[in-house]
Amino acid sequence: MRKSIALMLFVFLMGLAPAAKAEFLGSYYARLSLDDHYNSKGKRLKNAAAIVRQDRANYHRFHIRDGEDDWDSVFGSKRNRAHMERMLNRGSWTKGLRKKIINRTPLIHVEIYRDFINLKVLD
Repeated sequence: MRKSIALMLFVFLMGLAPAAKAEFLGSYYARLSLDDHYNSKGKRLKNAAAIVRQDRANYHRFHIRDGEDDWDSVFGSKRNRAHMERMLNRGSWTKGLRKKIINRTPLIHVEIYRDFINLKVLD
């Protein structure tokens, strides 16, 4: 039931007028551990957005969770996770930040808005 409500909210907010572009949907913290750097077939991910997406798939679908991972109300569905890369590219993250995600196992803070994601590396 909770997943259905979150999906309906996400779809509804995606269809709102451009004036609501900065509509805040939620935030979460996550540790991007080594498990998050590999896809479900064991292949190493070389794209920062793919690593962030895998973290959410690990959390919601595979129940592979790090102690610092938080629940989020948006990325429980595969469909919503598929939009992550586009949303990340519309948000604020630099090349240096992407390199830290690819080459390390940082703690991140993710702010989810209707059309974009702001992501910060905390360590």
